[in-house]
Amino acid sequence: MEHDPEEIWGSTLRVIGRALSKARVPPARIAAIGITNQRETTILWDRRTGRPIHRAIVWQDRRTAQMCRRLKKEGPSVQEITGLVLDPYFSGTKAAWLLNQVPGARAKAVSGRLAFGTVDSWLLWKLTGGQVHATDFTNASRTLLYGLRKGAWSSAMLKLLGVPRALLPDIFPASGTFGVTSKIGSLAGGIPISGIAGDQQAALFGQGCTEAGQAKNTYGTGCFLLMHLGSRLVYSRHGLITTAACDPQGQPSFALEGSVFIAGAAIQWLRDGLKIIEKAPQSEVLARSVPDAGGVYFVPAFVGLGAPYWRPEARGLICGITRGTTRAHLARAALEAVACQSQELIEAMRGDSGVRLKFLKVDGGASRNNFLLQFQANLSGVPVVRPKVIETTALGAAQLAGLGVGFWNEKDLARMRSVDRIFKPAWRRSRRRAALAGWKSAVSRAL
Repeated sequence: MEHDPEEIWGSTLRVIGRALSKARVPPARIAAIGITNQRETTILWDRRTGRPIHRAIVWQDRRTAQMCRRLKKEGPSVQEITGLVLDPYFSGTKAAWLLNQVPGARAKAVSGRLAFGTVDSWLLWKLTGGQVHATDFTNASRTLLYGLRKGAWSSAMLKLLGVPRALLPDIFPASGTFGVTSKIGSLAGGIPISGIAGDQQAALFGQGCTEAGQAKNTYGTGCFLLMHLGSRLVYSRHGLITTAACDPQGQPSFALEGSVFIAGAAIQWLRDGLKIIEKAPQSEVLARSVPDAGGVYFVPAFVGLGAPYWRPEARGLICGITRGTTRAHLARAALEAVACQSQELIEAMRGDSGVRLKFLKVDGGASRNNFLLQFQANLSGVPVVRPKVIETTALGAAQLAGLGVGFWNEKDLARMRSVDRIFKPAWRRSRRRAALAGWKSAVSRAL
């Protein structure tokens, strides 16, 4: 799974121009810029030329699974330092792979010639004309190279993975000025870049979850459930990870996170792979056309399973198929799988935190699907709350940027948040248990 970093940069410039044009805002009126990004997608580039040395390795990429297996005995100490598990998901092993596989990369890295970053660092570098190489705490905490307790790069992890310190960006709080833009295309120079956060932490902030016990679930390509812990550092015993969270005052704060690798991507597969739908919204129409999934379970382990299993070698399966199975049953099973995976995260989070959710805030593209959210409420037994602005990842980045330059205060941000719809649970506990038991049986076969 790879991306072209230059294509990402080019599309960023195009969308900035289109946004300014559509809003009829002159570039000089931009008060601040916020950046949010795929947190683990990894890029190495040459500081002199500004060119990547390889395509970006995407967070879903599994090429470092063997390296993670080889280091498995270090798992407990890795979790103690980073809050994470040893899995190809995180960017530290991806950076190590690039250093080992691209000719001359390691020597250049040791000499300080190369720069490492997730997409936020790459865009910050490009926006500032190569003047700033930095990231924020939330993105740093996804690298396997960052010590959560100390809030700094970990020498022990750098040594374990063989990543030179000279490669790494500086780390700052998510809200505050990182640098200013160079004049590029339609973008004026001197604009503060004053907010950076990884996509899920930005969504957590955009949902207003900044206090302990507040949680949100983002339904995108994957599904990501985060619960804010405040200043308390909690290590998971149920297959979750601990990560840095955004704090309005820039103070150290943490969150428990469960990461499902394939959620909305399963619907994309129905569209692009099986071609049983033409557009994603059709999945809801099909799901509602049958009373249930007909005993069909779909485990979308296309790139292994994330939390709470962390099994990169697992593969997807569809089971319970009969002669009566139709594309409607497959579509319904795919949507139910998204909710079932999320429910396993909710259960794990309750076990780690001792907090029973009173409601679940949701966002992301797939949260438009009313069938999915009602099924999620039924399965979890708690109300599911969808905001009017479901792109809370982008909203959170903008809010962090506005806070960073004093454009907004916290009261302003609270006024921006409004509810679109609340989905109330309608199932009894016995039905919830039966539905989840069937799902877990299917997962056991994928393992």
